[in-house]
Amino acid sequence: MATWQDFEQQAPDLAPLVRARFEADKHHVLATLRKDGSPRVSGTEVDFIGADLMIGSMYGSVKARDLQRDGRFALHAHPGDETMAGGDSKVSGRAVEITDEAELTAYVADLPEPPPTPFHAFRLDLEQVVHTTVEDGRLWISNWHPGRPVQRIELH
Repeated sequence: MATWQDFEQQAPDLAPLVRARFEADKHHVLATLRKDGSPRVSGTEVDFIGADLMIGSMYGSVKARDLQRDGRFALHAHPGDETMAGGDSKVSGRAVEITDEAELTAYVADLPEPPPTPFHAFRLDLEQVVHTTVEDGRLWISNWHPGRPVQRIELH
């Protein structure tokens, strides 16, 4: 597992591209696992706070309950329009709920506006980051895992 900051340090050319995709639009798609193991997708927003990529959730929401039960997630940045300008980014890993009051207070202080209370906050620990682009009519996939160099693959 890695923090967002770890990703930035290990993949300094890729991290700004992925962050730009997540900052280009407000709403993204989060995949979680239901109690029976089947997938669920939910809309979500992200925040880059300190070393971490974070999400918040309304208190008691199904996505929060899913993540509390099984922290595995996949998060797809809003892909924009059909041009794929800026690429297409996805991250996956494990969500860890922030329950420490001091950490929650710091989280809220870094947000542009405070969330409605009560709420859940989750730090996203990364296991994989994928960024796909179209360059000169060719599809390129950049794939990163903690502790490994970025792998860049061209698909024909």
